[in-house]
Amino acid sequence: MTARPEPQPEREPHAAQHLKSRGGLVRIWRALGYSRAGFTAAFRHEAAFRQELALGVPMVVLAWWLAPTLLQALALVGVVVLVWIVELLNSAIEALADRVSDDLHPLLGRAKDLGSAAVMLSLVLAGLTWAVVLAGRWWPGLHG
Repeated sequence: MTARPEPQPEREPHAAQHLKSRGGLVRIWRALGYSRAGFTAAFRHEAAFRQELALGVPMVVLAWWLAPTLLQALALVGVVVLVWIVELLNSAIEALADRVSDDLHPLLGRAKDLGSAAVMLSLVLAGLTWAVVLAGRWWPGLHG
């Protein structure tokens, strides 16, 4: 005989539910505010994000001058922005892990390590992309 699952009581609304809007322009405006707060928090609390911005902003400007084609310029800018995106996600993972527990738990450590690995991969991709595009600028026959 199989056991029946016990009925679950009605869940209380989440404490932050009142902060969510139904939609429309108010939702978009609030989302922009949350994004701004995220950028501010990352800049204020994350040294790696500040370093990547300090290197990345000049790279984005230089990409438009150094890349031989528009597509290559977009690739150069895209990989820099990708590094910023992955760093923001990694910072979010780390903040959540730190909020959950200050203890050294293997799963929290794994979550942080996986986020760090993602950042490293994005940095390697950015470096390789820049190297290939810039090598083609000085050795035009390189790209065929």
